[in-house]
Amino acid sequence: MKIADLITWFEEWANPAWSESWDNCGWQIQPGILEQKARVLVCLTPTLAVIKEAIALKANLVFAHHPLIFHPLKSIQVGEPVGEILKLAFTHNIGIYSAHTNFDQVGDGTADVLSKILDLKEVLPIVPTQLGLGYGRVGKLDPAIKLEELLKIIQAKLKPPRLIFSPHGNLGEEIWRVAVLGGSGAGFISAVVKTKAQVYLTADCKFHQFQESRDQGLILIDAGHYATERPACDYLVKKLESLNLEWVKLSDEDEDFRQFWN
Repeated sequence: MKIADLITWFEEWANPAWSESWDNCGWQIQPGILEQKARVLVCLTPTLAVIKEAIALKANLVFAHHPLIFHPLKSIQVGEPVGEILKLAFTHNIGIYSAHTNFDQVGDGTADVLSKILDLKEVLPIVPTQLGLGYGRVGKLDPAIKLEELLKIIQAKLKPPRLIFSPHGNLGEEIWRVAVLGGSGAGFISAVVKTKAQVYLTADCKFHQFQESRDQGLILIDAGHYATERPACDYLVKKLESLNLEWVKLSDEDEDFRQFWN
């Protein structure tokens, strides 16, 4: 399959027009590769290490969740990360494409994959955006399980370096309704409360957002940005494999960017 055909297929599923106004989805770098057969390296974040990995693997497309360029660039300089990525991408004829808030909303996107990992039933968007689409997912655990068991499942399946939670009850509380949203989801706490979820799994939560959740009777679980979004990249690789591309792989150089001192 040509890169142009791959992008057409993807955008019929997760249209960049659905992305937020502040976002920058779609082509980040397109060095004239549309007619080439797609050799795709999928990643969460297009870093310099990922681009070097793409060069070593002879990939011609880096398909990323996070955009390389969020804000207008005032300068591009060799020696700076974005400048080096641009230089290497054009020198080695590697495109960089981003699917961010459009990918968050769709079936098999970031939130939907989390709901599948936790085996949620009767799943609905936390915030619907249009027919069949929306941010986050809320669903039912059947059978219900204790909070302690849910935490163990999240730790085992997402493998976050550290799991932070703020129960308003206790570890023995029976949990049957759970909301999930990959990445920075603290801004959706009020919307989650309206869904009657007992637990909200997301990332990048601040001190007072844990307080806000507690005060509203919601158990907030922060598993980290990387751990809650990387699974969707893995799932995307499996979807791309079904297209019989020449080559597709999940990046080994994706980074969490965080370390924790024990």
